[in-house]
Amino acid sequence: MIKVRECIRGMREYHSPLTNAKVDLRLDLNESTTGCSPRVLAKIRSLDSKLLALYPRREAGEKLIADFLGLEPAETFLTNGADEGIDILCRAYLDARDEMIIVVPAFAMYEIFAQASAAKTVRVPAMPDYNFPVEGILQAITPRTRLIVITNPNNPTGILAARTDILRVLQAAPDAAVLLDEAYFDFCGETLVDQVGRIPNLFVTRTFSKAYGLAGVRLGVLAGHAEQIGLLRRIAPPFNINVFALECLAEALDDREFVKAYVNQVRRTREWLRGELEKMGFKCWPSETNFLLAYFGELRLQILQGMEAQGIALRDRPDCEGCLRISIGTQQEMERALAVLKEIVAQKPAWQAVR
Repeated sequence: MIKVRECIRGMREYHSPLTNAKVDLRLDLNESTTGCSPRVLAKIRSLDSKLLALYPRREAGEKLIADFLGLEPAETFLTNGADEGIDILCRAYLDARDEMIIVVPAFAMYEIFAQASAAKTVRVPAMPDYNFPVEGILQAITPRTRLIVITNPNNPTGILAARTDILRVLQAAPDAAVLLDEAYFDFCGETLVDQVGRIPNLFVTRTFSKAYGLAGVRLGVLAGHAEQIGLLRRIAPPFNINVFALECLAEALDDREFVKAYVNQVRRTREWLRGELEKMGFKCWPSETNFLLAYFGELRLQILQGMEAQGIALRDRPDCEGCLRISIGTQQEMERALAVLKEIVAQKPAWQAVR
């Protein structure tokens, strides 16, 4: 009987929440409910059958993204979503019994990718109110630390870490790769991409799944020192980026007014929703992303299930006790979500009946 490696046998599976076909408003995956730029859609519709029959060429795309980020093409590597960049880093830098440091709560795939390399994940809890635990990270660094992942702003809390704190981590672990996951950069504007190439152990990843509304085409970028990016290319598939992603990249980057308008709308609607939830007595953490983390306490499960019954999906966060994560859609969509939430809260909570 064939057997997979022991580290694979012990891995937990990532379960996608995309199972309920009756949900028509997905506020659980931090996608854009607005969609992509009309210019991107027009470009995709213009593609012909011959182009689809050929393997795509990535070099022009990496030149585009390098220019956009102010980097050299050798410092950028297009990936099949940001997830692939994280996976490649884990495979490249983690051996069995090496250590990867993450701040929890965190995106689940970090730990899954590390487990595939039989590495140990060191979980550093966030500080009270989910602030960035820089001292905890510094204390967790050991000679076996090979990778440190910092999501900035954090998912699922939405909280931003200070640039000075991130630089302290980079300086304290010169023999470890430090990944700065900037999936939500467009909503906060804070970045360390200007340090790529200057700090040898720094990697930055970005995604087109959020502000650009392109989650379905799977496109991300991993930036780092040219020598390290060159090594990472050795373990990546040669045609990992699909033709739709490469062909629409130029339009996505050029239509900055579309992205700016979407980001501004998300910010306005996010702060409006936060105010409404706080009026109802529910705590929300300050967010620099396209989502809110809200504390509903013992009402959490009732709200989660009640919203889904009305076709609205929120994201349960068992790692944040009593909390749900709410992606920000259009103003109209969030008004609908709030109205349903108020109806649920107005009903006699099931947990009160069994007290």
